[in-house]
Amino acid sequence: MIRKAIIAGMIWFASATSFANELSQYTVIRVQKAHELAQKEQVKQAIAKLKEIETSREYDKAFVARMLGVFYWQDGKTKSAIKQLEYAVNSNQLNDEQAWISQRMLADLLVNDQQFKKALPHYYKLVKSVPTGQKGVDLWLRIAQSHYQIEQFKQVIPAVDKYRRAKGKDELQPLSLKLSAQLQLQRWKSAIPTLERLIALQPDKLNWWRQLVSLQMRVGQNNAALDTLALAKLQGLPLSQQDRRLLAQLYAQRGIPERAAIEVSQLDAAKSDIDLVVAQATYWQQAREWDKAIVQWKLAANKNSKYHWNVAQLLVQEGQYNSALTVLNKVKGKKSQVALAKTRAYYKLDQLEKALIEAKKAEAIAPSKQAKSWIKYLSQLRKAKATQTS
Repeated sequence: MIRKAIIAGMIWFASATSFANELSQYTVIRVQKAHELAQKEQVKQAIAKLKEIETSREYDKAFVARMLGVFYWQDGKTKSAIKQLEYAVNSNQLNDEQAWISQRMLADLLVNDQQFKKALPHYYKLVKSVPTGQKGVDLWLRIAQSHYQIEQFKQVIPAVDKYRRAKGKDELQPLSLKLSAQLQLQRWKSAIPTLERLIALQPDKLNWWRQLVSLQMRVGQNNAALDTLALAKLQGLPLSQQDRRLLAQLYAQRGIPERAAIEVSQLDAAKSDIDLVVAQATYWQQAREWDKAIVQWKLAANKNSKYHWNVAQLLVQEGQYNSALTVLNKVKGKKSQVALAKTRAYYKLDQLEKALIEAKKAEAIAPSKQAKSWIKYLSQLRKAKATQTS
């Protein structure tokens, strides 16, 4: 950008004779000679020729300083170029388009030299009046970039917006700059539409999707986050295992546990990672897919015996009492709960004596209304049966 701006500026003074009416004849002859040397790529000689000029005329001094600024830049001497251009601009001798181009060159050189604070006043002055034929749109982008470099993030956003309005279309660089400023300012909600525009520009860039999901979740838009992540998967983006786990969690939060279970089942370690196995079992259970839940809880129990209890509970619930009793014998701890579960299973199998024994065991371990109720009910039932048989 800076090279184009300076070359454009050089075109302006390509013929010093154009300013013969303003420059003294003494200066005209010497700047023309310097210009000829520069055209032959003899920049050092051109600089030397200009430095020989001695004049008391302020306009001549400003004009020569401006040429020196360009030649110093061509010679790779940025500091010297800046010094000469600052003199030319601050002299107020260069008028209209001359002054504008000189100041633009100075501002761009200051940015190139990372002197962002010094460049900004020049850019703000430049955008106030852009001469016909000059391109001033990108000045707002330079302003935004300069503010960002010195961490003035609040000023970045309006500068980018003015640039975008002038351009009339979305572009990657200004939108990325705006997003960075919004994130620095923790403006999470306003960053969301910025990310949506970035996704429209780069739909294959997974990082934009991830950032959007993260922001949507941060502001409590979990349903929107689910839609975003699901769309990313639908479009074939290479979601990571962590992305897929998050997608499953979001499905579960929305109340679609079966989709959550399916997502987890498709992960690489779905059958070997105990956490993933338990997650599938939990999601299938939430979805009331009892058979699938039992399968997963059994797999979990094979890896960790504490999950035998989950298997047994579902087996009792589903009326698989004999299987439930087998699994209940493997449960460690939970003695009172296990005894009550066995009570129910034996009762359903019409084994009242065993059921009563388990109920009394539960009451002895941890007295409860449930145990007492079972004991009372089973005792009455046993008595009633005894009466019938007698």
